[in-house]
Amino acid sequence: MSDNGKSATDIITYIGVPLAVLGVLPILYNTFATLASLSRIKRMLRRSRLTALTRSDVVNRVIEIDLPRYAVMPLDRFQNRSEYWTLSRHPSSIPGGSWTTFNWKTNAIGMKTQRVEYADQVRQPQVEIAFDELVSYLLDLGAVPDPHGWKLLRSTGLWAPVGCSLMMSPDGREKALTIAPLDDSDGHLSLAVAWSSSWITRDHAHLPPYWVRLPSPVGKQGGRASSDANSHKKSEKRVADAGEDHAQNETSNEAAASHEEENDIQRQVEANVESDITCEISLSGLVTALVPGRFDGSTAPETLYIEHLRIQSRKSNGVWFASAATAYGTSSQTILWNYKIPDDILSFSRKETVPCGVLVLLGIVDESETPEWATKYQDYGASLDQFSQRNREQRLAMEAESRMAPAQREQAVRDRTRKEMEQRMHDMRDKMRTEQQRRDQRAMEALQSPRWDTKLVANHCLSWLQSRKLWDENLTVKEIVGFMLHRMVRDGEYTSNLCSMLDTWKAWADMGGMKKSDFQAVQENQTVFAEATLLIALIEDTSDALEGTLAMDLQECLRIWRKVRLGLKRQGIGDTGK
Repeated sequence: MSDNGKSATDIITYIGVPLAVLGVLPILYNTFATLASLSRIKRMLRRSRLTALTRSDVVNRVIEIDLPRYAVMPLDRFQNRSEYWTLSRHPSSIPGGSWTTFNWKTNAIGMKTQRVEYADQVRQPQVEIAFDELVSYLLDLGAVPDPHGWKLLRSTGLWAPVGCSLMMSPDGREKALTIAPLDDSDGHLSLAVAWSSSWITRDHAHLPPYWVRLPSPVGKQGGRASSDANSHKKSEKRVADAGEDHAQNETSNEAAASHEEENDIQRQVEANVESDITCEISLSGLVTALVPGRFDGSTAPETLYIEHLRIQSRKSNGVWFASAATAYGTSSQTILWNYKIPDDILSFSRKETVPCGVLVLLGIVDESETPEWATKYQDYGASLDQFSQRNREQRLAMEAESRMAPAQREQAVRDRTRKEMEQRMHDMRDKMRTEQQRRDQRAMEALQSPRWDTKLVANHCLSWLQSRKLWDENLTVKEIVGFMLHRMVRDGEYTSNLCSMLDTWKAWADMGGMKKSDFQAVQENQTVFAEATLLIALIEDTSDALEGTLAMDLQECLRIWRKVRLGLKRQGIGDTGK
């Protein structure tokens, strides 16, 4: 015992125990803080309806979170109508979850592990989505593209500043789709979305983006539309008759069923001709064609056969149709952003390729409306001299015959008559030979005549078609092209003839000029050529209107970035995510 009554044990107790407690306090604090953060994180995940695995290290104050990563796509516009046109009831409040604003079709593609210390460090993984589907969905809801943002994205790419707007609200005041930070984007374009239910200005009755409505030509195409309908009916009737004959060999009930099926087929064909057709145009051309109006919900959709219009390597039918449909669907209000008309077709539409002399030979243009291109022949004097010479020779021969004896005179008359007949035949052959040479020369000169712009050629062809009652006189070029596209969907033979003519035309344009065989092909299918000029003229108008505009910038951006990451928000758009 020490002098003051304190032992060594007492000293160790008074000093060592507090020091030991102080040493344990950080561990206790870390445990409490970690558990508190973990609790907050779990509440955040529950409120956001997220399923996640969590692990905590109380000693090192680290929380691990395994969140699923998704690939998403918009819901079906018609099968999921209520969810498609409304916002999500439980959007995520976690930074990076801006994509949960909408209802999506999701597919888990992996897990994302995060190591955090505090709840506000949690980030919801971005989702992967096709860029064109995202833009299409926002356009369908009523979003408006921002021309400056798309131009900046096209020129700078991933260097585009964070917060740059690509899509605006329908009133143009708020940002709907913006460039987001590249965190967790793995080199992909990173985007953030924001939307309000009050911004949805469209519904299922509107035509979706990338779709075009082709009007029926019935009543606008002279007598051709009705004849086309009748030919379709007869063709389908022959098929139905064959089925009916086969059924009659079995039972009378089956025969009655076949007869009813025949009537159904006829009604279907008639409806196809008289109803509008709606077509979806994607990056790869025509996707589907429906009849009748699916978008107003009044009738059930019917899918049409379109294999003859799909883009294939060996045939150009699909490219011509998609290009023409894109041109037809392009306007100041509705632009088919998705499909890009090939550069060679755009270049072809701008060329001066049709010689004006050929149009004169075809009877489409009067020669007085063209610059001088053919040789002028002044052979009236030569014909008069030849006629005078023949009369003089005949008069002299007859005077000589009058001085002959009767027997000699008779023989001379026969010789003169035979000679005059041979002379007339010789003159006729010379005249026919000369006329043929001049026709051949005129045809060659026509092929070498000045070439006209497609739009000028189309205007003359339109007048020619209307003068022959092939199309209504009050129709414009764009309206007729819409009717032509309608017929291309339902008439494979017409499509083949029209696209074959377009291929022939483009071939001579690429080769430097029209040849005699090309002229003969046009002459044999003059009506088809006249309609082809209207189609190319519409493409030319569209190419001029879109050059260097928003549509070109948007198409190029969609081509460069097929898949994007969606989720992260920039600072100040609704969360404090970094």
